[in-house]
Amino acid sequence: MAAMTVRLSPPHEGTAAPEGTATLRVREVLRLREVLRLRTVLGRPWVRAAVRALVGAVVLVAIVARVGTGPFLHGLLSLDGPTVVAALALTAVATGAAAWRWRLIAGRLGVGLRWSTAVGMYYRSQFVNTVLPGGVVGDVQRAVDHGRSAERVGPAARAVALERLLGQAVQVAIAVVVLGVFGMEFAGVLLPLLGVAVVAGVAGVAGVALASRRVRRALTHELGEVRAGLGSVGVFVQAVVASVLVCACHLATFAIAAAAVGAHVPPLRVLALGIVVLLAASIPVNLGGWGPREGAAGWAFAMAGFGAAAGISAATLYGVLAFVCFAPAALIAQSTLVVRRRRMRS
Repeated sequence: MAAMTVRLSPPHEGTAAPEGTATLRVREVLRLREVLRLRTVLGRPWVRAAVRALVGAVVLVAIVARVGTGPFLHGLLSLDGPTVVAALALTAVATGAAAWRWRLIAGRLGVGLRWSTAVGMYYRSQFVNTVLPGGVVGDVQRAVDHGRSAERVGPAARAVALERLLGQAVQVAIAVVVLGVFGMEFAGVLLPLLGVAVVAGVAGVAGVALASRRVRRALTHELGEVRAGLGSVGVFVQAVVASVLVCACHLATFAIAAAAVGAHVPPLRVLALGIVVLLAASIPVNLGGWGPREGAAGWAFAMAGFGAAAGISAATLYGVLAFVCFAPAALIAQSTLVVRRRRMRS
């Protein structure tokens, strides 16, 4: 009100400076309100999901504008029986290993579950991740469902977050080794990017922690949970081995997809190309898993001299194989979960 009074009062000699100051303050307040309103809107889950899907769609449109729809169609038409059978076997091993990793960490945090239950829930979460934007909705659902069944949502959510974080960390470590040895064409680009991303993440967390006592307390608490989940040497080693096995199965599946589309790539070279695709696929900005994965595959194959079209076709088939492998098991797991809930209610 004081600012409005100064703004509306008749001008007097010698009052120009205070009026100008008040006007600036009013503008700052209005600008701050707009910023807060925008932050509130962007903070809504559906807005974040829409932005992620939009980014993935834009990437796909850009790829199609660049190379056309031919590579995508070739990838789809390359699907055959032997390829599906091999992918089903590799996906089963990868999902079993990932579920074992989750079970180990969940048990350490006091929300243990049977391995068979973990496998079913993991299949379902992977299927949801392949059909919904962002690639994390399935993990959130898995954490909530397990937390409700264990009546401890907090520790269950931490278990899922920790096992996923460990899996990503192991994948990045494998990427550094593989790209440093076999990916010379693009190692000079990707390795510095990985380093910058890690340093930026650590610096960001450190900066926020230094600026806020509440954040420091929260980080201290979460570090304690990490120690609880991975504090045992035996559990940590088993979880890392499981993560390596998961990554190896995904790389093998991509190699099968590349061979199926007719990309003649030596085994060690397809290993480097595959890790680039996996890194891009883990970025939570996509349209049901599509977008950055195909873009990275086209770029990496082109850089390695195998042609962008071959990379896009391989990534397309890889995405289709993921859907084919996850869907049946996810439906079975969901049906089993529904039956179990009905029995518990009755």
